[in-house]
Amino acid sequence: MRYSLARGRGFFWDRPRPYVTTRGEPMERERRELPQPQREGEMGLLVRVDAAPEELATLTREHHDPHYHFCSFCYSSVTERYCSNFPPSFCIVTVEVLCFVFLHNEWVISPAKVCGITNESETVKRLRLAVTNKDFTFKAGQWVDFFIPEVAIVGGFSICSSPGLLEQDGVLELAVKHTVHPPAHWIHTQCSLDSEVALRVGGNFFFDPQPADSPVNLVLIAGGVGINPLFSILLHVADFHRNQESEKNGYKMGTVKLYYSAKNTSELLFKNNIFGLMNEFPGKITCSFHVTQQSSQICEELQPYITEGRISEKELEKHVFKDTLWYICGPPPMIESISKLLENFGVPTDCIYFEKWW
Repeated sequence: MRYSLARGRGFFWDRPRPYVTTRGEPMERERRELPQPQREGEMGLLVRVDAAPEELATLTREHHDPHYHFCSFCYSSVTERYCSNFPPSFCIVTVEVLCFVFLHNEWVISPAKVCGITNESETVKRLRLAVTNKDFTFKAGQWVDFFIPEVAIVGGFSICSSPGLLEQDGVLELAVKHTVHPPAHWIHTQCSLDSEVALRVGGNFFFDPQPADSPVNLVLIAGGVGINPLFSILLHVADFHRNQESEKNGYKMGTVKLYYSAKNTSELLFKNNIFGLMNEFPGKITCSFHVTQQSSQICEELQPYITEGRISEKELEKHVFKDTLWYICGPPPMIESISKLLENFGVPTDCIYFEKWW
């Protein structure tokens, strides 16, 4: 038996009708007949189930699962699909079943409106998005599914702003490199102020310490546009430092070292913001920039911070301590080589976090 949650276009964005249909369209008749969630935090979903007829008996009323429970069959009709490789009596039945799930933030899709567009570099645009759903939150380092009404393909972009900016101003930021991928191409060629999109947060790559957690130091290693989630984490760390004096019971943040490698200085995103954080928190936030294909003279202002060549083993080894967490984001070969290097240094695998991008 196989079952899957319907995703994407079927979400209703208005909270009173939070149902998903596998056909991706409002179903007035079925919605009126559906039972309502009984417990706080639940959300109704329609689930498409493919099963042989005898297997449907396992989907009885109130069949519980750690994450959801099936409550009732929603349609009176089923689709039978006969299989040529089996006897005529064998068929696969497709039904749609209502289940209730506890609403995780990863399933919240929120409308958003573009309220700012800047050129972060010659190839990267920085978007500021006003999020209208007050229940939409994210953790530093996570990404969003990016839904564009006129583009069938869903984009996926890491958030480059801090959770604090969303809490205070109701906005978040993305930095998107120009590629032929339809969502990225739309951002660079058609997106404008007041363009309407939708967002859904996701990802297990994040830094989200709680007040009672022990202090840790961070080493952030970024390659190219892999800086995006790490810049979000860096901004989140800065917020912790700002709040430490006013919040006596808040999380006590350790130090952060950022290693950031790009082809050349023009592709080093957010460098002015990073310089500002280094000046605001000397000794607590430090950064080492690396360029691997610099063809022009490095300007005098940047020279003290720039190293030509890749991040060296010697540099990384001096940060190997038991209270250090490592976050890596960049091209897969870079992540694989650095992860292996850290393991050879004796860094526990549960202290190494990475997210690959392609």
